[in-house]
Amino acid sequence: MTAVDLLLAALWLGPFFLLRRLHDRSPSLADFPVDHGDGAPTVSVIIPARNEEATIRTVLESVLASRYSPLEIIVVDDCSTDGTARLVEAVAGADPRVRLVAGADLPSGWYGKPWACHQGYQAASGSILLFTDADTKHRPNVIGHAVSALNTVGAELVTVAPHQVCQSFWERVIMPQVWALLGVRFHPRTVNAASSSRSMIANGQFIMMTREGYERLGTHQRVKGAVAEDLALAQAVRDDGGRVFFAFATDLIETRMYRSLGQLIEGWSKNLYLGGRQSLRDHPVLAVFLPLSFLLVGAFWLAPPLWLATSAVLGQASPAAALATGLAVVFWSWLSHGMRIPRWYGLLYPVGVFGLMYIAARSTIRGSRRVEWRGRTYGTSARHGGK
Repeated sequence: MTAVDLLLAALWLGPFFLLRRLHDRSPSLADFPVDHGDGAPTVSVIIPARNEEATIRTVLESVLASRYSPLEIIVVDDCSTDGTARLVEAVAGADPRVRLVAGADLPSGWYGKPWACHQGYQAASGSILLFTDADTKHRPNVIGHAVSALNTVGAELVTVAPHQVCQSFWERVIMPQVWALLGVRFHPRTVNAASSSRSMIANGQFIMMTREGYERLGTHQRVKGAVAEDLALAQAVRDDGGRVFFAFATDLIETRMYRSLGQLIEGWSKNLYLGGRQSLRDHPVLAVFLPLSFLLVGAFWLAPPLWLATSAVLGQASPAAALATGLAVVFWSWLSHGMRIPRWYGLLYPVGVFGLMYIAARSTIRGSRRVEWRGRTYGTSARHGGK
């Protein structure tokens, strides 16, 4: 192996310097003392739900087990065509803290999720609002920790990074690719120290605000036409001079975003390109090169195994190619382990890279024309209004 080959293979040592950042789990929501309620204001938990019969009971049962009190839970049935409403009604019949709101038809210029969240706010009575997704599972103390953080840090918006459950093959090969990008780009430490909208983000799986602050912001009406409404909310808070506090909560809340390859492709096709452009709204030149960045990242990770395969086909042993490939496999094995995915999935990382590149291309092509999600198709008009 020549010195040039060795230096070339050493390029794949570079990502290892990111592992410390990716494995940094601070700040942690668990570091804030639990507020169990005890004379505290009511928290209204608002759950937008469209065709969520597979998960809605899980999230309701987990929130009802919360040690925080007083608490109310409002599920907005966003015109579901499955058994979501029936399941919510059954839970509500057994616990008066749960209330079902039948969602109204989608107005022009709105995406479904912000419209459902807005209706939930209108039905809520609490002075603290928690927007959470139907595919989440809460630990009993997560709301108490979040209320404590909201009161302690003086932020207008508190959001968290939950544990992402990955059980199927496709989740385990593609989700690490996505979360590596997001973890590098939007680490909570970076978000909390951000001085511009470019580094702002919130996770729609868990967003807590005071009612007063939410109304002052303009409610979800302000981001009614944003595909990534959570990111847009965080940017709006920053635009108004407020503070977003982002913390890890991997032992306090978990979510399984997608349960099939089809859901995974549809979900990230909706968010990846348009969400990326939203984050770069004040940097139009960088936004133009966003598709190229996806391509370059993918090419970087595919280069070692392609180099190794080409050498084998030509009958030329290449220790440098083997070294680069080995480094890439070790990196993705460590990252998979950090997501509680078996390490051996790191061997399959090229499959995940191809998957992400396909999703990125699909997201870019479709994002310029239409958005599809949960049986709805949106044109470009809604998107420019501000999920």
